[in-house]
Amino acid sequence: MFSTDIYVQRRTALMAQVEAGLILLLGHEEAPMNYQDNAYPFRQESSFSYYCGLDEPGLATVIDIEAGTTSLFGDDLSVEQIVWTGPQPSLQEKGQGVGITDTRPRAELKPVLERAQAQDRTIHYLPVCRGSSVLALHDLLGLEVTQIKNRTSRALIQVVIAQRSLKEAEEVAEIEAALELSHMMHCAAMRLTQPGRYEYEIVGEIEGQVLAQKTRQAFATIFSVHGEILHNPTHNNLIAEGDIIVHDSGVESPLHYASDITRTIPASGKFSAQQKEIYEIVLDSQGAAIEAVCPGVDFRDIHKLASCRLLGGLQQLGIVKGDCEEAGEAGAHALFFQCGLGHMLGLDVHDMDGLGEEAVGYTDKVQRKPAFGWRSLRLGKSLQPNYVITVEPGIYFIPELIDQWQAERKLEQFIDYAQLSHFREFGGVRLEDDLLVTDTGYRVLGRPIPKTIAEVEQACSA
Repeated sequence: MFSTDIYVQRRTALMAQVEAGLILLLGHEEAPMNYQDNAYPFRQESSFSYYCGLDEPGLATVIDIEAGTTSLFGDDLSVEQIVWTGPQPSLQEKGQGVGITDTRPRAELKPVLERAQAQDRTIHYLPVCRGSSVLALHDLLGLEVTQIKNRTSRALIQVVIAQRSLKEAEEVAEIEAALELSHMMHCAAMRLTQPGRYEYEIVGEIEGQVLAQKTRQAFATIFSVHGEILHNPTHNNLIAEGDIIVHDSGVESPLHYASDITRTIPASGKFSAQQKEIYEIVLDSQGAAIEAVCPGVDFRDIHKLASCRLLGGLQQLGIVKGDCEEAGEAGAHALFFQCGLGHMLGLDVHDMDGLGEEAVGYTDKVQRKPAFGWRSLRLGKSLQPNYVITVEPGIYFIPELIDQWQAERKLEQFIDYAQLSHFREFGGVRLEDDLLVTDTGYRVLGRPIPKTIAEVEQACSA
């Protein structure tokens, strides 16, 4: 945990910005895999973790805004439970560690909320992502399951997003701790990758290194010769000579702050001439996007800049023709770059997406564009100091998408489909780094991970 003062200050700031009522912060329960006693590794609900810091199931917190009090609800272990788990700190001891002195049995939570409802007081709660949490709110608040999503507190969501978006120095340090493990993973992947091995062999070795550091992945590792599949979940391919591999992975720090890094690896240890051409375009695009990161700049404008740089590079290869600015305005970039340039990063790898992508990444003035190639951009709004973001352009040659566009003769004034056919089976290239927005610009977080062609090839030969 962070220091007690940090959690107290966070809750105090929360109380000061929500006008009235009770704030219910619901922690996660254990999630069984296939029967009750065989659970997935526990992961606390992120906003509960942010405000309360306690990393175990069965807890809830109620903040009474008018009274200025915080109560922690949970149960101490029985002797029968201790037989299986060993002795644990009491609920009172846990509460004291995060500055909460009022601790109560979980059974008292529902009556507290019922009294508030009888007094016609507002009960604020955040969106939940788990079915067990939906059922808990149904029981605690007497709401129909279908009502729960629509009754979330917009006021609370906005305040939590505003608070969690601005990373404290301690949070940045946690992200950099996770990035140190990402450095280890990516360097190891470059060293271990070679033709004749299966993807899962490499993934098993690099994830094992993370487990050996007493932590875990922030999300399922992407490691695939089919890098054109943006979030490829499988690792079943045999790596062959001439393949190019997209490796996108992230690690959680001990306090669950995430890293998120992507590198692209030549299977043979050396990029082919064609691979170098595409790789250098993506590297140039990422460099331009990173240099544009600055407070007050709309991230969607940086996405546009990165897209135009990609089109300019592809124009040099004869794949794109005409004016690149016009091609970008027409949406030609979406044939090669379908996803967004980046997202917020923090306690969630797509930070706070559980509170709603629109609420996190956009405002009333900066709204999401619905067009393909834009609608997957999670972050569009103006950057502020102490945001932590990812910057991750890519080029993806998706055969099915190419075939569809070509059959429709879509944007053929900007795309040379005959030249594009030489890259149809190429795969994909993505490069991603994590940045802190500073008062005057940016800082790339973490120890540098090999990224230039020379650096990657050297790492592969280590």
